Amino acid sequence: MSHLRVVADNTATASAPKSDPESASVVDDSLPLNEILQGDCVDLMNSLPEGSVDLIFADPPYNLQLGGDLSRPDNSVVDGVTESWDQYDSMDAYDLFTHDWLQAARRLLKPDGAIWVMGSYHNIFRVGTVLQDQKFWIQNDIIWRKTNPMPNFRGTRFTNAHETLIWATKSEDARPTFHYDAMKMMNDGVQMRSDWTLPICTGHERLKTEGGGKAHPTQKPESLLHRVILSTSNPGDVILDPFFGTGTTGAVAKKLGRHFIGLEREADYIAHARKRIAKVRPAGTEAIKITRSKRSEPRVPFATLVERGLIDIGTKLFSAKGNLTAKVRADGSLACDDGFEGSIHKVGAHLTDAPSCNGWTFWHTMNKDGLTPIDAIRTQIRAEMAQA
Repeated sequence: MSHLRVVADNTATASAPKSDPESASVVDDSLPLNEILQGDCVDLMNSLPEGSVDLIFADPPYNLQLGGDLSRPDNSVVDGVTESWDQYDSMDAYDLFTHDWLQAARRLLKPDGAIWVMGSYHNIFRVGTVLQDQKFWIQNDIIWRKTNPMPNFRGTRFTNAHETLIWATKSEDARPTFHYDAMKMMNDGVQMRSDWTLPICTGHERLKTEGGGKAHPTQKPESLLHRVILSTSNPGDVILDPFFGTGTTGAVAKKLGRHFIGLEREADYIAHARKRIAKVRPAGTEAIKITRSKRSEPRVPFATLVERGLIDIGTKLFSAKGNLTAKVRADGSLACDDGFEGSIHKVGAHLTDAPSCNGWTFWHTMNKDGLTPIDAIRTQIRAEMAQA
């Protein structure tokens, strides 16, 4: 099937280099970066290079199976999803479509790449089954709890106040990007949970047609994509959206310094997406940096501080209260007055009679300003390594 290439605003490339030094993401030069391709998503995905995409976000048709118009108590008609792209002849037809696009998506992902798929109770369980049938490995299911859901006007069921997202990788052994500490920072220092409370897309964010109607019936809020993209991708990564719609994924990706590829059939949606993305100004390189885990930072042995002269041989180290001490030796080990010797961790554990000890936070140097954690010196070295 032939397709059209619709170029979006390419200013995203200014803040999203093809090889980002922080993520070491390598981008295939043949990819249509920051563009929208018009056509069938399966055909388009099969035309792209295998193993070239870091992250896929998919908001496929939900196959809502609505029976007639839905009215409010005042008899006004609810502006629901009635478009042809959400209608399938049977569940088997929908399952076959799901199989085909997920198979094409799997081919595009890098070995450690990941996919997000979202849906409602109408389709998410069927999509999840196909995901597992194709050997994807589910990392998490996320509940998006809507703060302002549409009421159940007929009064025959519970109000549908949530949707489900599935985060999955190509295999159990894959090592996907996950910025745990950044998500913890976003949650006021508490571990981010798998239930996200966010509003639906309303107000100024909701795109409108010239007649004042919704440009897209199921436009997703940028806050949802912000959390998905920030948590599971790096600056410079390539994010593909096979159901691009009015471009929420592209807008957030551009803002956060990622590349995007959008696939969409409907010309009207593409027109809205192009205008929307063109208005987005990428945040600068410094602004898109996030809180990173110490485990992801370069390893710096304590002996490095000694051999570089940042801590002199024979220096006395102190515990936070200053009551426990040990002396630094030439090889980076410590020795205490009772004759015990070992690493900064073992000596700290010995003196506190504890099973383990984080020597980096336990030990301090003494200077004219008082006690300073040796971890502050390690942080200085890591900053130098990052600049290099």
